[in-house]
Amino acid sequence: MDIYLPIAGLSVNIVVIILLGGAVGMLSGMFGVGGGFLTTPLLIFYGIPPTVAAASASTQVTGASVSGVFAHMRRGGVDFHMGAVLVVGGLLGTLFGAVLFELLETWGQADTVINILYTLLLGGIGGLMAKDAWQSVSAKRSGKPVPASKRRHHPLVASLPGRWRFYRSGLYISPLAPLILGFLTGILTMLLGVGGGFIMVPAMLYILGMSANVVVGTSLFQILFVTMSSTMVHSLTTRAVDIVLAIFLLIGSVTGAQIGARLAQRMRPDYLRLLLAAIVLIVALRMALGLGWQPDEIYTVQFL
Repeated sequence: MDIYLPIAGLSVNIVVIILLGGAVGMLSGMFGVGGGFLTTPLLIFYGIPPTVAAASASTQVTGASVSGVFAHMRRGGVDFHMGAVLVVGGLLGTLFGAVLFELLETWGQADTVINILYTLLLGGIGGLMAKDAWQSVSAKRSGKPVPASKRRHHPLVASLPGRWRFYRSGLYISPLAPLILGFLTGILTMLLGVGGGFIMVPAMLYILGMSANVVVGTSLFQILFVTMSSTMVHSLTTRAVDIVLAIFLLIGSVTGAQIGARLAQRMRPDYLRLLLAAIVLIVALRMALGLGWQPDEIYTVQFL
């Protein structure tokens, strides 16, 4: 059953889009990630223009983040003080990202830049995740526990002027650090349609030195507001949000997340992380190959 996407300007199979959303939702439920960093590449593989895929994917991430935020709020896993600073940085980042997005579209390079950024980000993040997960699996097989890393913020964070107390996170640092982190995540959200959790969570742990029990909830709190802002800005400026596409992605992701959450309870966390790393690296490799493949039809322009 096909349906026409007015913004993307093409017809797609509804079942395929729902299944795609379901697959990403299942990964979200299994691994605790927003899934936006996989939604956009998969949509591009299916033939959706990269600009429309990135803009529409942020809508799906917003919907997926709502339930997660409320779940973490109930158990006190959200640092609202830290989250507010991250949100301010994220909102500023989306505005800057909107200007950058329009410039890239004017130059005709938006699709290429989105593909390159995804290849680099997914390749880097997937490699780090694979290394960390493999070390953990190898240590357990050999019977040697992985030494616990000390929680402390990066020396660059300590050198920033002006300090605030973030009681829930157990930190006394400059607000400039989370502001800059939120700003960079906002740019990525605008350009790539990702929530940024796959970058935000490691950065909050290893750069800001936040307490692990509030990292995921605070990250989702920031993602919720920034993806909402990104969707609105895209709708008003680039007009690349395809609401029909977003609705069917949400239908699939909501169902898939429930299935993924149940599967996660039956699998070991280390093997889950290793599986996610493998999926991310495969997607990165496919995008890298796509940048170098010769298209089926080559068009040339000749001046007579």
